[in-house]
Amino acid sequence: MLYEVETKKSLEQLDASLRAEAASRQFGVLAVHDLQAAMQKKGVAFGNKCLVYEVCNPEQAKKVLEANGAFSSMLPCRISVYSSGAGYRLSTILPSALARLFPGNEIEPVAREVELVVKEIMQAAAG
Repeated sequence: MLYEVETKKSLEQLDASLRAEAASRQFGVLAVHDLQAAMQKKGVAFGNKCLVYEVCNPEQAKKVLEANGAFSSMLPCRISVYSSGAGYRLSTILPSALARLFPGNEIEPVAREVELVVKEIMQAAAG
């Protein structure tokens, strides 16, 4: 399931807010992928701004990885920020939805905890 939030903040304001809100909840921003710039480097014209933030809480990631190394394919959590009309949208695939792709349900409680925090980060950043 996809979760989305809209904002009228500028991209610079949104970037600062997203980083601060993640840090305040013990999540780090591991990387930011600028898809527009990456495509332009490959000669593909793409007119919309689209950034993908990789965020992670190391304690939660450790729980997931200790349960099964295959769960690493769903890490880190990603929050996409893309232009939409006069503003931006933040979107993420919910960790609980990703967890359901794997057999068993041992990480579902962790996925739900992380999901709540990722939603909080997004809502607060969009503010």
